[in-house]
Amino acid sequence: MITRDKFDRQVRAQLTEFQTREEADQAPHITGYFSVFGGVYEIGPGMTESVDRHAFDKTLGGDIRALTNHDTTLVLGRTTAHTLELRVDEHGLWGDVTINPNDQDAMNLYERVKRGDVDQCSFGFNIVSEETEFRDDGSIHWTITEVELHEVSVCTFPAYEDTNVSARQAQREELSKNRLQDWKESMRARINKEDKINA
Repeated sequence: MITRDKFDRQVRAQLTEFQTREEADQAPHITGYFSVFGGVYEIGPGMTESVDRHAFDKTLGGDIRALTNHDTTLVLGRTTAHTLELRVDEHGLWGDVTINPNDQDAMNLYERVKRGDVDQCSFGFNIVSEETEFRDDGSIHWTITEVELHEVSVCTFPAYEDTNVSARQAQREELSKNRLQDWKESMRARINKEDKINA
């Protein structure tokens, strides 16, 4: 297993079970998990990743927004405004967004979530550190161990961004090339050692 430090902008998406609630004399809320620990994200052929349960430990004190479809003009909540609450439990990264009843865009989304028309989520972040595992079937699995979280999104069609897939593919090719080079060097050293013994 290889441990590497990175710092690339990434987006990850998944299905979730959002819930809505309206309390007497209070604003409506959308709650749910924006990331689930132990879940495997399929990036592309032979490439998967998961998020370690401690990946968010150092980032939740920052200024994080809740968005609609990663659109920075459609802000649903913000941690520094106390309209977005984020916390980590054994299951994953849980969030509670306080919806502004005077924001028609936010209320429209709230009603879509309430009716079940929108039920997917995503989060945007930078990778601080991760571990890389080469598996016996030739695939590569990354475990993201630390992130810098920027935003969480309620999404209609969550998906990997093409740039994220391309970046992982390039990383896979680089790692495979380096691994092959390491193998060649180890074979050369082994042959040289055997030659000296047999001389």
